[in-house]
Amino acid sequence: MTVSREVELSGHIIDSGMMQSCFGVIMDLGGSFEVDEFDIGRSEVEESYARLTVLADTEDELQSIVHELHQNGATPSHPVDATLEPAPGDQVVPSGFYSTTNHHTEIRHDGEWIPVKRIEMDCAVVVEKGEDDEPCAYTKVLNAIEEGELVVTGETGIRVRPPERPRNREGAFGFMQGGVSSERPSESTIAKVAEAIAETKREGGSVLAVCGPALIHSGARESLARLVREGYVDMLSAGNGFAVHDLERDLYGTSLGMNTETLDHPRKGHKHHIYTISEIIRAGSIEQAVDEGLVESGVMYECIDNDRPFVLAGSIRDDGPLPDTITDSVDAQNAIREQAHEADMVLMLSTLLHSVAVGNCLPSSTRVVCVDINPATVTQLLDRGSAQAVGMVTDIGTFVPMLVEQLLDE
Repeated sequence: MTVSREVELSGHIIDSGMMQSCFGVIMDLGGSFEVDEFDIGRSEVEESYARLTVLADTEDELQSIVHELHQNGATPSHPVDATLEPAPGDQVVPSGFYSTTNHHTEIRHDGEWIPVKRIEMDCAVVVEKGEDDEPCAYTKVLNAIEEGELVVTGETGIRVRPPERPRNREGAFGFMQGGVSSERPSESTIAKVAEAIAETKREGGSVLAVCGPALIHSGARESLARLVREGYVDMLSAGNGFAVHDLERDLYGTSLGMNTETLDHPRKGHKHHIYTISEIIRAGSIEQAVDEGLVESGVMYECIDNDRPFVLAGSIRDDGPLPDTITDSVDAQNAIREQAHEADMVLMLSTLLHSVAVGNCLPSSTRVVCVDINPATVTQLLDRGSAQAVGMVTDIGTFVPMLVEQLLDE
């Protein structure tokens, strides 16, 4: 005896790959399906629709299939309201709570679909009365859940909409189709990244740069500082090490003891980074060091001088750390989360640790460019599920200066 469930797909389900993915899920998990209705969109703006009957041998197998289909954008043909249960305690969610994806999500409440605000992966969904006494749904990390809050449980009454692949490749973001390759022509790809940044700025959007220390070591410091100064980078997310090496370059002309122009290692250069930390601690903060004239150049200088907000998230291996570094990991996550939700485009520049941290907070529709010399880093970051992302395997010390040239027409 078989069991069945009826589901629907709608949107650009053919060229986005959604329909193919759902067919694959059903077969991979041992189920079968029948196509009951299929209407094909016959223009670039017309959407398609499919209604399927999914069959499996047992209810458990069917539930597993439906769960995966749900993650790929399928919805029940006859939706009901989402199930809400009160949180039994602070930081405690009800059993079987719905864990979010990073895709646009809606929940059904009182017979109406309402969007889930501030969407990000691996969160709970809380529903409460908002302005004008209207229901409001939003994500909340588990450690922020408060006793009594109404949390969505199960998977009924939830609609997930993965981003659809653009139907043409025109415009600045037409090239952002996911994937990564070291075979791509770097110059042409960088030109398209520059165009995407410029378009984001023209539309009033914000660009977040997520940076690793390798950017300073590779000699790209001055180029990134210029992007901050010229307004192409609105926010910065990095670690203690990035800021230390940037400041060290200003105070001592070295990065982790090496002159990034001559590649020489001056005497006692290996102590420069710890001397730098000491000087900034003595000043009180990076901002005070800039105000006192102690620091006169670099990425952190431009952030202070041009009022660009930054988050320095600490780690267990940090020296010092700098006074501005957030050493509490939960506080650092919350600060990163606020930045991520403000960003319209993110440049992930040669850092796996901080890029993953930021990536986990991004909705899948946020445009992402990931650049690293290690292809495994780029692949891992793009695999997080963003459809509006492009990866480049190249030297960050080459990429950033070329990006500046393209943006500033030099």
